[in-house]
Amino acid sequence: MIRKIARSILTSYNKPVERFVKDPHGTQQKTLDYLLQHGRNTLYGKEKHFTSINDENSFRVRVPMQSYEDLRPYLDKIITGKKDNVLWDTPVKWFAMSSGTTEDKSKYIPVTRESLVNGNYRAGYHMLGMYAIHHPDTSFVLGKTLVLGGSQQINHIGGGIYTGDISAILMKNLPAPAKRRRTPESIALLPDWEEKLEKLADYAIKTDIRSFVGVPSWMLVLLKMIVVNRGQSISEIWPDLEVFFHGGVSFLPFQEQYEKLIHSDRMRYWETYNASEGFFGVQYTPDSKDMLLMLDNEVYYEFIPSGEWDKEHPETVPLSGVETGRQYAMVISTSGGLWRYKIGDTIEFSSTDPYLFKVTGRTKQFINAFGEELIVDNADRAIDAASRATGAKIIEYTAAPVYFDDDNNGAHEWLIEFETKPSDLNLFIQTLDESLKKINSDYEAKRSYNLSLDIPVVRVVEKGVFYEWMKKRDKAGGQHKVPKLSNDRKYVESLLNFIAANY
Repeated sequence: MIRKIARSILTSYNKPVERFVKDPHGTQQKTLDYLLQHGRNTLYGKEKHFTSINDENSFRVRVPMQSYEDLRPYLDKIITGKKDNVLWDTPVKWFAMSSGTTEDKSKYIPVTRESLVNGNYRAGYHMLGMYAIHHPDTSFVLGKTLVLGGSQQINHIGGGIYTGDISAILMKNLPAPAKRRRTPESIALLPDWEEKLEKLADYAIKTDIRSFVGVPSWMLVLLKMIVVNRGQSISEIWPDLEVFFHGGVSFLPFQEQYEKLIHSDRMRYWETYNASEGFFGVQYTPDSKDMLLMLDNEVYYEFIPSGEWDKEHPETVPLSGVETGRQYAMVISTSGGLWRYKIGDTIEFSSTDPYLFKVTGRTKQFINAFGEELIVDNADRAIDAASRATGAKIIEYTAAPVYFDDDNNGAHEWLIEFETKPSDLNLFIQTLDESLKKINSDYEAKRSYNLSLDIPVVRVVEKGVFYEWMKKRDKAGGQHKVPKLSNDRKYVESLLNFIAANY
């Protein structure tokens, strides 16, 4: 009876999804109207004359696109408490710390009660509903959820204002019944990453864990620790384990390792797109990782086509103007007080009925030193192909260009940490190269006859290098991610210097 009631509740969460799938453009128009209604009462709204905005075209004309640097003066007014209703007309008590893969310092993203409840939590319910509608046999809610998130800390630069990873903010504000189904807050919000891992491992092995929530790379670290400590497989420790709701990085490079760790035909992996700025997408069906764009969670979307990314004043298209198979950078306006904010992520739509997409990378995370326009999605897929061809299993990787000199053409240098090394490294490199050619025509053209781009240079690094390097940079755990691609050699040189000094 309890199981039947739980399933009924979960599947009911899919009803709102069905409504916005039927009317996506009307839903987005209502969202924009709602945001403008609240924005008119703010300092920002008065500066940009929100009262004169009556449709999406005038919104794009009147309101400039924002980077974090444009947003920062307004955030300072909120933090110092000198102004009320700066970006949104209700108080901002939380700031999500966004590490960003290409930034050295944290960004502070405002979080309001509305963006929490009507944005993140609502999208979370949609996630549960979409999963349950496809898996009516689900019973994961009858056990506990192992959550591996970030840390919470008091922000001393503003009275009564807190900061933390978005995962920590979400957990801190969860209703009491939901908290009881998850990792204890006293453990989940510990700031020391290694202490958190140890206590989570001790807690988890004594608990009926049936689902995971977290970033695949960091969850893998925890699961391996548990297997070593317990001397059993994950399936033996938690026989009723059912699903991993994952996001933050591509799951593709980690899939084989999870399948090796978890020997269960009933284990499922469900993709999500939950960033510091909002919860934007959830896997729509079991047979594809493509995600449904969340349209009723108080986020209004615009999209910058790839040819416009580097322009000072790029053109955007609304949801109704996107096309499948094209790369777009996302621009969002939210009930957290972000207005036409460029979050830096790039996506590609696979369908416009419904609006399904995949995350392909970041506008600042690519390699285009030789006109090859390599993006993270290309790299992940090629790495996966090379791994499967050679029996390899990847822990982490990063890549950057090697520039021309008097004796050599340019190339891409890949630093890769393997869980299982390839049976033949030369075959791995060859398959990586051939896969990139198949996936990316620009790369293929630049590789033709080795005229401007030589075969990739792959350097195998020792196990644990990426973890120790991230820890040294104070970026271990939580939502911190290893930068996969860079158009300069900043991260590769940093990692090589770290290896030279420590290994």
